[in-house]
Amino acid sequence: MKFLSVLLLCLSLLPAHAARVETGDERLDGIFEALMGSDFAAKEDAISALAATGHAQRFEWIEGILDGRLRLLKKQKRLVWAEQQGSRYVATDALSGEMLGEFKKRKLKKIAINNAMRRGIRGILATRDLDSEDPAARLSSIQAMLANPSPGQAQLVEPRLASEADPEVRSAMQLVLALGKLGAQARKERLQAVIDVSASLEPAVRQQLQKMTDSDPDAGVRAAAARSLEKIEERVRLFGHLETLFFGLSLGSVLVLAAIGLAITFGVMGVINMAHGELIMLGAYTTYLMQLLLPEHTGLSLLLSIPAAFIVSGLVGIAIERGVIRFLYGRPLETLLATFGISLILQQLVRTLISPQNVPVSNPEFMSGFWQVNSVLSLTYNRLYIILFCLLVFAGLFLILKRTRLGLQVRAVSQNRSMARAMGVHSARVDALTFGLGSGIAGVAGVALSQLTNVGPNLGQAYIVDSFMVVVFGGVGNLWGTLIGGIGLGVANKFMEPWAGAVMAKILILVLVILFIQKRPRGLFPQKGRAAEG
Repeated sequence: MKFLSVLLLCLSLLPAHAARVETGDERLDGIFEALMGSDFAAKEDAISALAATGHAQRFEWIEGILDGRLRLLKKQKRLVWAEQQGSRYVATDALSGEMLGEFKKRKLKKIAINNAMRRGIRGILATRDLDSEDPAARLSSIQAMLANPSPGQAQLVEPRLASEADPEVRSAMQLVLALGKLGAQARKERLQAVIDVSASLEPAVRQQLQKMTDSDPDAGVRAAAARSLEKIEERVRLFGHLETLFFGLSLGSVLVLAAIGLAITFGVMGVINMAHGELIMLGAYTTYLMQLLLPEHTGLSLLLSIPAAFIVSGLVGIAIERGVIRFLYGRPLETLLATFGISLILQQLVRTLISPQNVPVSNPEFMSGFWQVNSVLSLTYNRLYIILFCLLVFAGLFLILKRTRLGLQVRAVSQNRSMARAMGVHSARVDALTFGLGSGIAGVAGVALSQLTNVGPNLGQAYIVDSFMVVVFGGVGNLWGTLIGGIGLGVANKFMEPWAGAVMAKILILVLVILFIQKRPRGLFPQKGRAAEG
């Protein structure tokens, strides 16, 4: 019985003996022995202590703890990098880099971590660039710390705060320190920390304030935390509305680009062109083909695609007008049926010559990524460029129609065709050029859409109804009406989506437009002149 008791005592001591680490540095030995233990609170403190040692390999070791590669070679009491090869592990001394050979899994002890430790480790790993000479790298490091807060971060940031010259980095460091003080023992410190973080939108700040609101032992601190949290939530909601507005503007810009060409062919010429969507599709496929020609220059190919798409879709539009439409002026039902047939022909032509499947169109580097305004608001570059591009296209078309001889003739023919002919205007040539202009703008819209959505034979079908809706809602033949109508419908759609859903929002928009047209049949900005009176 006595022998059995001694044996059990020895066995109980084996794990503790096996967990000893000998690095030659007593401080590191103590840290790693704590990490090999079973007390996760002590392990968190040990991780923070390891990060604070200043050792050249500290971040490499901490990363190894996170991914499980840093282990203890039990018998030799050495820290090793363990790389699995088949059923065995190749061990390399973590301090000296000495190859120690292959070992079975049971010869190596893994450092067990939990989710709280993982979050803390990610936050500590983010501090690697705290001493970088680049302010942007230091700021990125601080922001990563805020995304993964841990108790030891304040200790790492505080000694660097006094020497930090960049105001933006300094402000972020002060926020890290204030976040750490939210858990201070002294009531006065906690209250001051609540005030210091009240202007921050960081998720970690909101989470900590919510915890204080629910569980802080002091009623005054709980009330202060609740007030600060409410102010922050109000700002978060405001930026949420701004983000919705941005997405609405980007959707509205897409609608304007898709509809602005139709505003000429339908609004000015009175032709119901059901092939308008396919002209947009041709512009998108032109972008795809340009990228095939210049695969290493995505940005250049996109810029060249704009005039190329305008020419391709414009020439196709002129061919449609000269070959079909000119025989059907004044017969809108026949133009609808004829152009619908043309749309099917163009779709099948693309399926046959290129591919029936969607084709990949890459975004250039300058349109990739996003602009992070703050922690709750980010604006994607591709949508920002689409908004700017829409305004440029609108301004260019407006100048053409208002400041050029062609624009003057187009307006004359649209308002009174007979009088324009009597004044020497070649109406047939004006019709062809006008239809070509509207078709070319549709092709340019396709270039923009290729950066936002899939490019396939059915691309245009998704925008034809919306295009007609924008033109009718804004006022047939009025460019300003098309701009305001498209932007307005896009914004309204995005604000309805959160509570109505994407499909129901589109249905509601359509219903509202129908009701509006019942009251104002000529749209927001009715066309003026004799054509409008007729």
